[in-house]
Amino acid sequence: MSDYTLIPALEELIDVIQPDSIVSRTFHRDCQFKTILFGFDAGQELSEHTSSQAAIIQIVKGDATVTLGEDTHELTAGAWVHMPPRLKHSITAKTPLLMLLLMFETTNI
Repeated sequence: MSDYTLIPALEELIDVIQPDSIVSRTFHRDCQFKTILFGFDAGQELSEHTSSQAAIIQIVKGDATVTLGEDTHELTAGAWVHMPPRLKHSITAKTPLLMLLLMFETTNI
């Protein structure tokens, strides 16, 4: 058993972005954080919501409109966002989108 997790290609965790859908796969979870890969078809949206946990979003592939609090940002592959707990946010895919989400356990912040 190794002490690390290696994912050579994140894109391979989600076979195909489904038409008119958002798919997700949790691929790592421990006592510190959970890691989820999302695949959005163009036009799909996670409407405004909050989380009790701090989180990091990284856009892996594609373009998205991301709202953080009252601010709206047009993000592309390579964009990285840290969000504190309870920040209102939403994500809309402008193109087919792969997004990595890391959610941190509140006790480990």
